[in-house]
Amino acid sequence: MTDHQDFATRENVGTEARSQEDEVVLRPAVDIFEDADGITVQADLPGVSRDRLNIQADRNALLIEAEAAIDMPPGMEALYADVHSTRYARSFVLSGELDAGRIEANLKDGVLTLRIPKRLEFRPRRIEVSAG
Repeated sequence: MTDHQDFATRENVGTEARSQEDEVVLRPAVDIFEDADGITVQADLPGVSRDRLNIQADRNALLIEAEAAIDMPPGMEALYADVHSTRYARSFVLSGELDAGRIEANLKDGVLTLRIPKRLEFRPRRIEVSAG
């Protein structure tokens, strides 16, 4: 699995004011572990909820997109905020030995964990030897 996207910038153009504002899309920190049965990807996505998370996979690509938002308590208004929202995006090229159709995803405490199993034909298997 190789990292496919390094950094992205999206440009929003206001229709009335015609002002341009660059919105930075951050690459989340990712740890990748491999064992005999597949790989585990852990991505740091602080402030992201399940409904603001988009994961797409096909035979050879994995895309993680998310948006973190600072929710204000009812009746309160921010006088100043450095961060209103943060976008995350990261994509990877998947090895042909991985089964993208069986990915399992879990989001807990701002950490997304993806388990991508290897296809059965690429998993090591023990061969029984008969006496005879």
